[in-house]
Amino acid sequence: MHVVIVGGGSVGSSIARELLSHGHDVVVVDATAEVIGRSNLRGAQWVVGDACDLDVLQRARAEEADVVVAATGDDKANLVVSLLARSEFGVPRTVGRVNNPKNEWLFDDAWGVDVAVSTPRLMTALVEEAVEVGDVVRLLSFQTGAATLSAYTVPREHPVVASTVSQVPWPPDVALVAILRDGVPIAPSGDDVLEGGDELFFITTTQGEEQLRAMFTTARDVNLRAALDEGGSTAMPATAQRRTAGPPSPAG
Repeated sequence: MHVVIVGGGSVGSSIARELLSHGHDVVVVDATAEVIGRSNLRGAQWVVGDACDLDVLQRARAEEADVVVAATGDDKANLVVSLLARSEFGVPRTVGRVNNPKNEWLFDDAWGVDVAVSTPRLMTALVEEAVEVGDVVRLLSFQTGAATLSAYTVPREHPVVASTVSQVPWPPDVALVAILRDGVPIAPSGDDVLEGGDELFFITTTQGEEQLRAMFTTARDVNLRAALDEGGSTAMPATAQRRTAGPPSPAG
């Protein structure tokens, strides 16, 4: 995979280092040559120049890129790079770093951004997840389709404990995609039983996230318990049942 990373600072270098370790072809673009020595990156190709200029992106072979990552410390530059990558070079996937959370609303498909990664939001989410069991925490925003990756740690005494995945009345626009239990990831199926302390990961819309948060709140615990007791396997919408069905077993 050919990846162009704009911004050779600590964030861009860390991304490049991981991708290089996985055998990908990486080009790092930065406005200053000094970062090359500081980055200690081995195997990366470098282009020195302003990535907001088309000729600089051409030198980075942006037209061949599978992904362009705009990882500078300047939100304006990250937006322009994402837009150029999409509109001028037809890059199929762009990732934009959001430095100021107030600018996050700009990082959408209109600016050519597929995935917006807000470091402050992510750090806040990780802190909240570490200290607040029982709250839905947004980890990441996928701007295409306004989808989000959210997490929820199930309290020990929550009504969903001991219920199967198919018994829970998930909102229609919510897909349970993973369960992390004792550090082990589980691909959920309708028959999996939820336990206290499970970390649940969801792909959902913004509206679905709010519905999910409302479903899990203490104020609705009684109603949720009633729905679990009455609904059984029919309480889960058919769309959600399909989305939480485990992947097919590999062929023998």
